[in-house]
Amino acid sequence: MMNKGFQISIQGSDKIVTCREDESLLSGLARYGQKEVPAGCRQGGCGVCKIRVLKGEFETGKMSIKHVSAMEKDMNFTLACKTFPKSDMVITVNIKGDRKWQ
Repeated sequence: MMNKGFQISIQGSDKIVTCREDESLLSGLARYGQKEVPAGCRQGGCGVCKIRVLKGEFETGKMSIKHVSAMEKDMNFTLACKTFPKSDMVITVNIKGDRKWQ
């Protein structure tokens, strides 16, 4: 049976998108035209798409510790381009890079 995907909500937004288990959050959001999460290199090296997962389970690919420290990882910070959902999720994003999180 094919997985239809997981519901991804961005805190502070009324939009909910479906992200497949085999695609990154960034790719899933982009498919729906969501611009709340900025994109950069799309390979985990630039840190532009940094998010925090508030609810839900996920796995990550390799990320630069320059952008997500071990302490941040323990607090569910991750890069959207390297984050793959394993359940429905609620995420928050850095508002315009000013270090304020929604």
